[in-house]
Amino acid sequence: MARILVYEPLSAGDPESTDALGRDSPAHAGMLAAGRAMRDAVAGDLARVAGTTVTVAVAEQEAGHLHGPQVRAISPLPGEGAVAFVRRQAPLHELCWVIAPESGGLLLRLRRAVGAARWIGCSEQAIRLAASKRATCEVLAGAGLLTPPAFAARHRGDWIVKPDDGAGTLDTRRHATRAAAHADLQRRLQAGRPAVMEPFVDGEPLSIATIVGPVLAHALAFNRQRLERDAAGWLHDLGVQPAAIPPADPRAVLLRPLAARVAAAMPGLRGYVGIDVVWNERTGPVVIEVNPRVTCAYVGLSGILHRNLAADVLAVHRRAGAQEAAGHVAA
Repeated sequence: MARILVYEPLSAGDPESTDALGRDSPAHAGMLAAGRAMRDAVAGDLARVAGTTVTVAVAEQEAGHLHGPQVRAISPLPGEGAVAFVRRQAPLHELCWVIAPESGGLLLRLRRAVGAARWIGCSEQAIRLAASKRATCEVLAGAGLLTPPAFAARHRGDWIVKPDDGAGTLDTRRHATRAAAHADLQRRLQAGRPAVMEPFVDGEPLSIATIVGPVLAHALAFNRQRLERDAAGWLHDLGVQPAAIPPADPRAVLLRPLAARVAAAMPGLRGYVGIDVVWNERTGPVVIEVNPRVTCAYVGLSGILHRNLAADVLAVHRRAGAQEAAGHVAA
């Protein structure tokens, strides 16, 4: 029986993550709801995999809400942070599935706290690369993929300024002129907040839900993202429609191999990976960023696709481990 820990920091009451968003702020409320939804979707799928028991980390006030024959809830100690909790709990489980943003290096620190043997997901190298929007675009462009900086030289439209290690649309602002965007960028850099400035790419925001294995990457679904801009130019995430683009849609013909090309360009992507793109009517798909973790598109996707995505991820994890072990033996 494999014991698997599922951890998402906001829903587990991590003080650092909560304080960063501002307790009970709109941003905190939105991200908390998203975190719980992703956590519960992953835990629910895992609980349906034969031979597994699931431990779900929850805040103390939620401890009695999760139950089932294969699911138990545990809470961090009072004031215990994400890294300390995961480091304490990881040795008590065979595997750990962490859902956390790259912001502030949190996902990377949690990966190190768990250790490679128990970690379900991407390598340190892939997480570190994906945590930088600038570095990700450079690597993908080097592999021949279209990214926003490719539009910079002749761009006459709006510009985007966002955290270099941001998650979702947090602290992302759209400006009508290059000068206004540049001023925003300089203010952030002078305040010690790494940021990037990119041309705003016109088109429909989409994402590709992908399972990445040691050899192949499989595009599971093409999702529609709902974004809104307020009067001050700030972008807000209004949710995602999983599997909104059917496999027979002409766009799927280009989106499907795009997922494989992204995985080939970023060694160490593993398990569930989200790839954000904009479908531009003139150029086709433009890769915006890569999320080396579960995204909101995971929620409900197993039911839509009539397959257990957690079982797929566990199978990828086992194959990767077997290949690594075989490599060590051969060496």
